[in-house]
Amino acid sequence: MSSRTLPETETPFRIEVSDDKIELLKKKLALTTFPDELEDAGRDYGVPLADIQRLVSHWKDGYDWRKYEKELNEELPQFKRDIDVDGFGTLGIHYVHKKSEIVGAIPLLFVHGWPGSFLEVRKILPLLTQTAKDHPSFHVVTFSLPGYGFSDAPKKKGFAISQYAEVGNKLMISLGYNEYVTQGGDWGYAITQRIAKLYGGKHSKAWHSNFEVAAPGQAPPRLFTSPWLYLNNLITPLKPADKAALERTAWFAKQGRGYSEEQSTQPQTLGYSLADSPVGLLAWIYEKLVNWSDDYPWNDDEVLTWISIYWFSSAGPTASVRIYYERKNTDAASNSATDSTRKAPIPRGVSRFPKELMIFPRLWTRTPDLVFEADHESGGHFAAYEKPVELVGDLRKMFGKGGPAFGVVKGNDGYQANAKL
Repeated sequence: MSSRTLPETETPFRIEVSDDKIELLKKKLALTTFPDELEDAGRDYGVPLADIQRLVSHWKDGYDWRKYEKELNEELPQFKRDIDVDGFGTLGIHYVHKKSEIVGAIPLLFVHGWPGSFLEVRKILPLLTQTAKDHPSFHVVTFSLPGYGFSDAPKKKGFAISQYAEVGNKLMISLGYNEYVTQGGDWGYAITQRIAKLYGGKHSKAWHSNFEVAAPGQAPPRLFTSPWLYLNNLITPLKPADKAALERTAWFAKQGRGYSEEQSTQPQTLGYSLADSPVGLLAWIYEKLVNWSDDYPWNDDEVLTWISIYWFSSAGPTASVRIYYERKNTDAASNSATDSTRKAPIPRGVSRFPKELMIFPRLWTRTPDLVFEADHESGGHFAAYEKPVELVGDLRKMFGKGGPAFGVVKGNDGYQANAKL
């Protein structure tokens, strides 16, 4: 019996930024006033002036948005549909949906975070939908989170993690995927975790992430909150990789979290700069692309395409940062911010990359629902973009034959005899 139900009709979507918006961007770039910079500052004070001057010059005079707009439209099957969100009305949701040639492929919902977008699915999409006898294939869906990319933004306060989860679940059901699995990092971790808690068992059958958070009292383990884990931790020496992970986590806590404090407390104030200044937006996000990745060789066109999606987004870039405020305030007020203290009722998998922003020793994050884990020697926060082969390889191991989550979606195990091999 298949997990699919009859899908609703899909409405195709194409990215079509107007000439007026492109011309206005170039005018704003031409009027840029750059700040001064201290001698030998490097990256100690933030993004180097020379980097931003080079990128701005290229954005204004060399970068061809139309080229990449065309590529995205040709590579990614895009659609838009209305999703009713309880208490928030109807939102137009932009999404990518590519089916495998295997009828019984595994439905997978990929969820991005900040400062990402639907663009992060670009490299893993052809790998996930690939057909072969030795690994499973997936039907892949990803959506622009409300307020990101070409999705509508909520107009009312309080649109928090549960609402993003509701959108993802309702989108999958509307596409005929009554049962599915999920993958995500960054906010994608929080959203897919919430999907697991709210819709796990009935709809969401397993979830995988390249990000994980230790429960309160477990980082490090404390005697009165996790006595067994505390004692086990005392007699289990940390491995070199664990020590490096804690150093990375400490670096982020001390030197990398300033953006989060601002976005969690006064997002509207920051939003004026992001909405009006393309250079301000560029510097704000480019800093994270470099600092959060593992020596990934970003080229200027990659960076500018990434930023342009924010600049040309339907709601504008300010809408994308409000999720931080709602997580801190709305989720906290509803006593749901500490998701890590409540085990999701479905199997969980994790892929760890050494330059993720927060990484903890395995002992600290293991929970009974964890059925798959993989550690990699390189890679950072943007795993789907930096390490697509490794990430997809982990998903194939987790959901493939012999894997701990094989066959979790009824009638869709990823292997079908009618595949066009």
